[in-house]
Amino acid sequence: MKAIAIHRYGGPEVVEYTELPDPKIGPDSVLVRVRAAGVNPVDWKIRDGHLDGMLDAHFPLVMGFDCAGVVQAVGGGVTEYRPGDEVIGYVRKDWVEHGTYAELVAAPVRTLARKPAALDWAQAGGLPLCGLTAYQALVKALAVREGETVLVHAAAGGVGCLAVQIAEARGCRVIGTASERNHHFLRGLGAEPVAHGPGLADRVRELAPGGVDAALDLVGGDAVETSAELVADPGRIASVADYRVAALGGHYVWARPDHADLTELARLADDGRLTVPVASTFPLSQAASAQALNAEGRTRGKIVLLVD
Repeated sequence: MKAIAIHRYGGPEVVEYTELPDPKIGPDSVLVRVRAAGVNPVDWKIRDGHLDGMLDAHFPLVMGFDCAGVVQAVGGGVTEYRPGDEVIGYVRKDWVEHGTYAELVAAPVRTLARKPAALDWAQAGGLPLCGLTAYQALVKALAVREGETVLVHAAAGGVGCLAVQIAEARGCRVIGTASERNHHFLRGLGAEPVAHGPGLADRVRELAPGGVDAALDLVGGDAVETSAELVADPGRIASVADYRVAALGGHYVWARPDHADLTELARLADDGRLTVPVASTFPLSQAASAQALNAEGRTRGKIVLLVD
């Protein structure tokens, strides 16, 4: 199979478009022919070696966790899927080696759900990791509910634009931070935009004089402290970018593969309540360029690799 792999840590120069043996599938896994793979910051952070203290790496290392594709074969113990089924997956294991930047990936059934019919391949490939991050932060960590006001930092990014829609689907009022150029985009998703930067707490209070019920930090920096100024209960703050949130009594969130949560995201998409804005697509062979664009941190929506 063709795949994007690295043989050592480093910058974009270590990324290779190469040929590797087809993956083996265990009894509780399926072989997925990948049609699209989302690009996420964790991908190039692993490439750079920043997560070496957290995840064991085995080289050659095929990058990527997100995928959408078609089941090609199933393991002996699999009853959930059969060849020809269209699926999405957040294919994260306890080590990094066999990722989704490839024509084929062996995926444990616990990491998969059926692809929502309402999304095309690029949208479906960009949904799993960002969707799970937003869903698990808002629904499981913060337990947002109808009638609450939720602040989402970096609301125009890959996770943020999904968080806005998930919160709105749960009946919340959403205030989202973004640069001025993305305010129209956020309004289209149902959020009330505010500019990020100094004075953010005051700008939020202009919209919500009593503060907000919950806050989701997707950017780090001063966002956790600003959130603490705006929520009455620090237990209603979650962050995916700043471990310090736990010291305040909030929640640090690292998305977990979860079939039920992926299935709920797919249901929201098929109900017309969740879409995946795709900023750019690249062929698999140009993964290094896709990662470089992602690393700039100014993308509106998702960057996705398409696999022929």
